[in-house]
Amino acid sequence: MADTIFTKIINREIPADIVYEDDRCLAFRDINPQAPVHLLIIPLKPIATLNDMTEADRELVGHLHLVAAKLAQDMGFAEDGYRVVMNCNRDGGQTVFHIHLHLLAGRIMGWPPFTDHAKAPV
Repeated sequence: MADTIFTKIINREIPADIVYEDDRCLAFRDINPQAPVHLLIIPLKPIATLNDMTEADRELVGHLHLVAAKLAQDMGFAEDGYRVVMNCNRDGGQTVFHIHLHLLAGRIMGWPPFTDHAKAPV
């Protein structure tokens, strides 16, 4: 897999506002936030898409979700609610091909998700 912007953040080649790190993942603030809180939680292991995951990645992906819940609790928005999203491939909205969770909070999340991004609330 080619280096991505996330690989460069992991390797500290480019800066990021890191809010959490452990031996399996890293979480940082999105530079183009879609909610008052918009964090990206990425595994240190590069996996391009959900389609590229194997059974061996089961615990790692579960860990990303546990980190999202921990961050929500630690940052004080767990009780109000939040959204966790993982996009897959172009039509799914994935733009960086290194799996990652979006942790969004601080506003009401509508459903269904937007069909017209031009009208998406910021």
